[in-house]
Parts: sequence; structure tokens; C-alpha cells
Amino acid sequence: MGFDACVRYALALLAAGIPGSLMADEAEDAFVEANILGIFYHELGHALIDVMEMPVFGQEEDAADVASILLIDHLFEPESALAMAYDVANGFWAEAVANADDPVPYWDVHGPDEQRFYNTVCLFYGGDPDTRDDFAEDMELPEERAEYCVEEYELAADSWGAVFDDLTQGGEPMVFRAEIDGSFTARIIAAEVEALNADFGFPEAILVTTEDCGEANAFYDPSDTAIIMCEEFEDHLRVLYRSLSQ
Repeated sequence: MGFDACVRYALALLAAGIPGSLMADEAEDAFVEANILGIFYHELGHALIDVMEMPVFGQEEDAADVASILLIDHLFEPESALAMAYDVANGFWAEAVANADDPVPYWDVHGPDEQRFYNTVCLFYGGDPDTRDDFAEDMELPEERAEYCVEEYELAADSWGAVFDDLTQGGEPMVFRAEIDGSFTARIIAAEVEALNADFGFPEAILVTTEDCGEANAFYDPSDTAIIMCEEFEDHLRVLYRSLSQ
């Protein structure tokens, strides 16, 4: 599944006349950027649940995953959103393969990576099934699940959509700080914070930082109302990307 999506993206770059060596770099960078943004939107979901005092009926991690794929669907043009959905979903699949001998334990607050993969695929497909049939087919979404994806998307959009609408009514901007100026992660997050601040205001200021954490991770700290994006996550994602084509 992951390999098919990488080939699909590579063929598009080849058709655009991009040399093979640059093509590989472009595809890898796109995968890393999409997954950095995907996890950032996930952590933003946690932040919104906190500062907006949202009720969550179920696992908060699942709700944050839903927020992430909905933001990708809503914030980007269709072709860009589609490319990101491939990469973000394949990020979960690559994690599942990499952790096959040490999977997410059943007691963990996060769902299994395979389930997060299929949830992401289903929700994105459900947002526009008429034009995303190829996406569902490439990702081998079972028909038994696909028939419910439109309903799943509509429920998710109704739930999170009201929250996103409230953010257009003014409020505080997010504040960005980088421990390492100019890093790949810092550039991506700085640009995204600026873009989101142009459209959204928050009930209180949310701090967003990129920093060395000692681990490949990202998290929301409610005590500081802060989203922390770890610099180590980039290298981890590059290893995952390279594993997809092996």
C-alpha cells in the first residue's frame, strides 16, 4: 500500500520533468512535511479540546486524529489534500510495519497504527467519495468499511466543523518559538502557524514550539497551553519513508 502511493507520487513528478535524484528528494520531503503537519494538527486538536473545554465522548486521541484529517481536507486545495492524505495514512502504515514486533499495547491511549491508518483513509474518502475512489482502492479500503465512510465523515464534520467555525470569530493568535531557527521542522510549523493565525483566533494564546526533546515525538502540554513539536521527529519520518519502498 505504501509503495503504491509512493510510485503514484513519483510518476507525477516524472511527468513534470523532475530528474530522478530530485524526484526522490521531493517525494521524501513531501512525505515528511505532510506527516509533520498531520501530527501538528493532531496536537492542535488536543489544544482545542483543552482551551475550548470541549466534551469528548470516547478516546481523546481518536478525536484528535479526526481533527487532523478534517483540517487537511478543509485547509488545502483538493490535489494537495489528496497528496497529504496518502502520505499521512502511509505514515501510520509505516509505523505499524516498523513496530510489528512491538505494537501499541492494548492499554495505551492511542489506537493501533493499523486502525489509525484505516480511520484516516475512511474519513478522507468519505469527504468526497465521487472523486476519491482511486484513493480508497489504492489504500485497499474494504468495501465493508467504505459503505459507512460518508456517514462517518458527515458526523465528524458536524462535530468538529462547529468548533472550527467558532475560531473565525476573532480571538488570540498562536505564538511560535523555534529552538533551532531555520530547521526543516521549524520552517514548516512557522509557516503553518502564520497561515492559521490569518484565518483563526483562539480563546487564549496557544504557544507552539519546535525543540530538541531527546525523542521523536510531539505533544500538547495543558499546563503551559503549548504544542511541542520535537526536532527528532523529522529523522524518524525519513526512516519511515525509506522503509515504504523496501
